[in-house]
Amino acid sequence: MPPPETMYCAQQISIPPELPDILKQFTKAAIKTQPRDVLQWATDYFSALSKGQDLPVKERLEMPVATQKTDTGLTPGLLKILHKQFAPKEIITKEELLQKWNDLCLPIEQLDTILALGNFSENINWMQFSALGCSALGGTITSALKHACEILTEDPEGGAAQIPFNTFQSLYTYLAHLDGEIPKEQIDSFLHSLEEQCQGGMVQPSNFTSLHSAEKSE
Repeated sequence: MPPPETMYCAQQISIPPELPDILKQFTKAAIKTQPRDVLQWATDYFSALSKGQDLPVKERLEMPVATQKTDTGLTPGLLKILHKQFAPKEIITKEELLQKWNDLCLPIEQLDTILALGNFSENINWMQFSALGCSALGGTITSALKHACEILTEDPEGGAAQIPFNTFQSLYTYLAHLDGEIPKEQIDSFLHSLEEQCQGGMVQPSNFTSLHSAEKSE
């Protein structure tokens, strides 16, 4: 006869006191982030939690930008997660990016498109990749920069979404040069006018959207 199954009583089972809260926070994070592959995302979540790293969690629930029926694609919330994970580094490797991209269950085709557009090799300038990610979200340079402000800002949600002028200048110059249709004189003029509007060396979307509208009306 096979040996009887081991029986445990409640006194023999030790449940860590922090486990209920860990599971509660995990559930809330999953609801906010809405990962397409929960198991893959959960692996990255608990790995980051155990290492004390930034968690792959959106700040709030958002409606995904669907590109296919089974492919949610990049969203501002997901790009912000990536920024939190990579912001401490100026240069990241393609392997690191691919790992985090897959952890968020994002389509590899979209990653390949952004990498090709930026002509990135094995080592990737994170801020440049982030700028192209914002461009993928916005379509126009103005929309991309608005997304960049909202993703990079340290202002609270619903605030002015300010970023340092130097950061904005770097992002705008990179995207404008990549566009290839904006003359250098126009780039310099735009940045000069914008810098005069900035308060305390900070730029917010209302600064450059109003300036852009004024230039178009002239």
